[in-house]
Amino acid sequence: MRTIKHSGVHELEIRRSRFICALARVVTEDDAHAFIAERRRTHRDATHSCTAYVLGEHGEITRNSDDGEPAGTAGLPMLEVLARRGLTGVTAVVTRYFGGVKLGAGGLVRAYGQAVAETIDAVGMVERRPVVTVTVTVGHERAGRLQRDLHASPYPPTGARYGPRAEMDVAVPEAELAVFEAWVAAATGGQASLRRGARTLVDTDL
Repeated sequence: MRTIKHSGVHELEIRRSRFICALARVVTEDDAHAFIAERRRTHRDATHSCTAYVLGEHGEITRNSDDGEPAGTAGLPMLEVLARRGLTGVTAVVTRYFGGVKLGAGGLVRAYGQAVAETIDAVGMVERRPVVTVTVTVGHERAGRLQRDLHASPYPPTGARYGPRAEMDVAVPEAELAVFEAWVAAATGGQASLRRGARTLVDTDL
């Protein structure tokens, strides 16, 4: 899944109207609603604060609001920019201060879409990839070599503990679990035990 690198705000002016776009990383609809409410409080004197968000690991939850702009001219083009970029876990709020010149329906569609697109470009995007923490347990006689081999591999350990046996935690991309487990078996002559732990999502720069 792809999301923005971090939250951010970007402003542009089109025919004397100010468009202030704020993007935030969110997980739940409650998060999205809280961010929208915060932006509307911040700009309570604005003409409109239009919104769009995409949530879920596969972008299955989408909502948008024109907040008084002509139907389909604000929230929907904002949402379409998020969808074209393949983003999820993102809320966009574009606040408009009317400058006295009407833009027309086509002009509004372009302005709201441009505000979101430029803000995405400003904050950047990342790929969120699922990883599983695998704990590899070996005898102390094999620990030093295995640790060196792990550091030289695509799977450097993220932590280690030394009790009756040596334990090393490794964050493994979910799609590579079988490959990693076969690699450990070969590297230790089948003398390691492995335990799969928590699944998390980590950011990888695009």
